Amino acid sequence: MSIERKEGTERFTQGHKEFGVIMTGDGGVRCMEWIPNARAVYLKGEFNNWNLVQYREIGFGKWELFIPPNRDGSCAIRHCSELKIVIETKDNQRIERISPWAKYVVQRGGNDFKWRFWNPPSSQQFTHTRPNKPDRLRIYEAHIGIASDRCEVSTYRHFTTNVLPRIRDQGYNSLLLMAVIEHSYYPSWGYQVTNYFATSSRYGTPEEFKKLVQTAHGMGIYVMVDVMHGEASKNVLDGLNMFDGTEACFFEEGARGFNNEHDTRIFDYKKWETLRFLMSQLRYYVNEYHVDGFRFNGLSSMIFHDSSKYADQRFSLRDNQDSQYFGMQMKTDGLAYIMLMNDMLHNFYPNVITIAEDVPGMPALCRPVSEGGLGFDYRLSKDAANVWAKLFNDTRDEDWNMHFIRQIIRENRVEEKRIMFTEHHEQNEVGRMTMSRKLIGDSSMSESQQLTPCLDRGLSLYKMTRLFTHAFAGQGFLNFIGNEFGHPDWVELPSPSNNDSYQLARRQFHLADNQQLRYKFLNRFDRAMNKTEERYGWLKSNQAVVTRAEESDKVFVFERAGLIFAFNFHPTKSYPDYRIPVERFGSYKIVLDSDDRCFGGHSRNQSNIEFHAKTGHYDNFPNSMMIYLPSRSALVLSLSNLAH
Repeated sequence: MSIERKEGTERFTQGHKEFGVIMTGDGGVRCMEWIPNARAVYLKGEFNNWNLVQYREIGFGKWELFIPPNRDGSCAIRHCSELKIVIETKDNQRIERISPWAKYVVQRGGNDFKWRFWNPPSSQQFTHTRPNKPDRLRIYEAHIGIASDRCEVSTYRHFTTNVLPRIRDQGYNSLLLMAVIEHSYYPSWGYQVTNYFATSSRYGTPEEFKKLVQTAHGMGIYVMVDVMHGEASKNVLDGLNMFDGTEACFFEEGARGFNNEHDTRIFDYKKWETLRFLMSQLRYYVNEYHVDGFRFNGLSSMIFHDSSKYADQRFSLRDNQDSQYFGMQMKTDGLAYIMLMNDMLHNFYPNVITIAEDVPGMPALCRPVSEGGLGFDYRLSKDAANVWAKLFNDTRDEDWNMHFIRQIIRENRVEEKRIMFTEHHEQNEVGRMTMSRKLIGDSSMSESQQLTPCLDRGLSLYKMTRLFTHAFAGQGFLNFIGNEFGHPDWVELPSPSNNDSYQLARRQFHLADNQQLRYKFLNRFDRAMNKTEERYGWLKSNQAVVTRAEESDKVFVFERAGLIFAFNFHPTKSYPDYRIPVERFGSYKIVLDSDDRCFGGHSRNQSNIEFHAKTGHYDNFPNSMMIYLPSRSALVLSLSNLAH
């Protein structure tokens, strides 16, 4: 990037330093807004007993106001006092709005917000430096509001004190926070954003969010947040919709400006001020809160004119159908914005991470802009989640197809980094059947109760599918809050449809802590799985090499990062002397065993046993080895000189 271009982009993408209501160095207040349909603009608030103070027009739809400091040099607008913008439109309406650049809004009765001037006398100082950029991602996906055992909206403080230590101890190196950007409708999971520069006040203050990020950094955890640059809330009084009294402003006009399925508005990326607004939001969160990255949701609305046709094509898209991504159905201005945004972020912040919501088959989604790609670092892949859902829902255990697992989870674009998961927030929403509920159902998890065949199956497959997903194909693994221990319930955020109940809008961490319950076994296995990856680094290694996918035996074996991963999915058959191909000669020890008694298994293999490879070609590999592979279990093996 040239010096001239970088300087121009530097200012353009930091609109938060010029727009909105900002205190100047001498205690004065500078206000600026883009309101193209305005005939006159005013500010009013508690600071002047709600009298109108008029802005002056400075051209290109921009309006400016300067409020001098008090006589003692203090700011004329008190911290946390209420403000409103009053707009006289060109068609003689008088409307009241919240600034799009507002940093703090507080919800009052109903869903509407009050705009509060955020200018604390002292701000949270960042005492911890940012962690080094991880070379692979073990992501803990979380929603602040449900991160408590109690039937309430949880807080930044609670998360900082009680949940961050769990994330660290479980071995996750990255935190992905949902619903942090302010949204009026709580059950929307943060997707219907109203205030792009405000952290959600329902969880606490901006300073408390800063404390959360700082504490996570002190634990070596990268912090990323969800952003919605494809759609915004349709709210008028507290959102961007109809901000200047017209359907246009930041959005497309006419039918293309609406997503009726989501009841949201669609941004217009052809407008300079829309680009300034969205890119400035990203830089504001990096600079102000030290956020390390972003997951971009709603990508289909950004790249397709009619996203409903392309948003969830799970198995239909194959590599020979790239033509679906070239044609009049594509929104070229949205694609250009994505490239511009990613190029800007990675130039100004080389350590930032951008994650794309899954768009099946989209070519070059995670290739650099310099190569003609869209510039994301990773894409969130539903491939594994779809495979397990299909097997659990439609297939008897004895009919599981090993080649189906191999074919669907692996794909040809190995040069693009993927984050895999068995289930994330979508599979945990109301109306969905979580994996824990599918596999364990209503079985008693108390150790005082006999381990039934149904529960034994559920615990075994829960561990095996998570390990397979973690190790086989991706460069990152994602876990949704609570699933590390098999949380029994889905998430149902309070709404009129459930009488505003919080019963299912919480995570019962006490289940994992109770030593009398079998949830502890899943929690331990999750921790061991992450710690084993941390030691051996399979997520940053080359793709797995499948050495055996035996249909009749229901055995799947692959090698990655110098490790052997052996899975026996057969529901009843164990194999005392099972021969597998091996790339490297030597003696192998078990470094992770899903059947270990400490993980709720049966310890059918001794933990200190060694398996010895023998030379001689077998199935196109130079060596082979006999191992004991119990039914419904998985082994991770390492050369003895590397296993400690």
